Amino acid sequence: MQKIKGPALFLAQFAGDDPPFNSWDAITKWAADCGYVGVQVPSWDGRLIDLAKAAESKIYCDEFKGVAAANGVAVTELSSHLQGQLVAVHPAYDAAFDGFAAPEVRGNPKARQAWAVEQVRMALTASRNLGLSAHATFSGALAWPYVYPWPQRPAGLIETAFDELAARWRPLLDHAESCGVDLCYEIHPGEDLHDGVTYEMFLARTGDHPRACMLYDPSHYVLQCLDYLDHIDIYKDRIRMFHVKDAEFNPTGRQGVYSGYQSWVDRAGRFRSLGDGQVDFGAIFSKLTAHGFDGWAVVEWECAIKHPEDGAREGAAFVRDHILRPTEVAFDDFADGGSDEAANRIMLGIDR
Repeated sequence: MQKIKGPALFLAQFAGDDPPFNSWDAITKWAADCGYVGVQVPSWDGRLIDLAKAAESKIYCDEFKGVAAANGVAVTELSSHLQGQLVAVHPAYDAAFDGFAAPEVRGNPKARQAWAVEQVRMALTASRNLGLSAHATFSGALAWPYVYPWPQRPAGLIETAFDELAARWRPLLDHAESCGVDLCYEIHPGEDLHDGVTYEMFLARTGDHPRACMLYDPSHYVLQCLDYLDHIDIYKDRIRMFHVKDAEFNPTGRQGVYSGYQSWVDRAGRFRSLGDGQVDFGAIFSKLTAHGFDGWAVVEWECAIKHPEDGAREGAAFVRDHILRPTEVAFDDFADGGSDEAANRIMLGIDR
């Protein structure tokens, strides 16, 4: 068993135009002051990282890591969630997702997709230059508007969607292999990879690609009423990243999983700061440790109620308190009477 690394913080929800959230130097100092020893970096945010430079220059990457190290934190992973989303977009979401892209490709779905693919490719190359072994992203979605089978779905519709999704991602997975980086899809509603079954459908179409891995975030499973502990047992060999995010699901006589189009604060299912929701993190950290997960425990702060800076500081302590130091001895070693093959045969009644 290995010890999980952390606590680390995903910076996407904190980057902004005001200090200390508007520069790489300042935000890493702030994260360290909150108690974090690692940070996960949104590759789309130019206030924090120049992705093109990171993909081109090992010197830039060494300097980038050096600033973080001087401030007391390590770079854990890069994220391309927004760019990955644009690898596959159903036309119903063209307008909603256009803002994720560079201005010059907005309004042009083909150009936007090509831009997104190149962005993910650069992020994988940059991950290699930074000496990282895993990268976070979204799969995007072609079939999501048809997630509920009404009207009845035409035969082959979902299969065609997943065939196309895998075809778009296969070259990027091959590039991930050449970079020595696991491409970790966050299993997330709104993506075609939103639960274990859809992940398996995608994985099969990639030929069980060794780099098609998972980012495990239990909060998204709570809101689907999915068994997030059994999920670890099933996919332990593919889980390479871990977002520590809490959630709660409180259905009523008026709303359930779909939550009636309500805002986050009024939904039956909503994200909460660590410790304020219903996720059993004690069991999660135990399972991941027992299965040998040795990646980072990365806090992704999202909460409809609590202030983000309070959630960040509390999150660092929460994760630190949940990381287990694996035992090097068996708890009952004190009662070990010793044995050898001859003694074992006698105890079994083989040799009398």
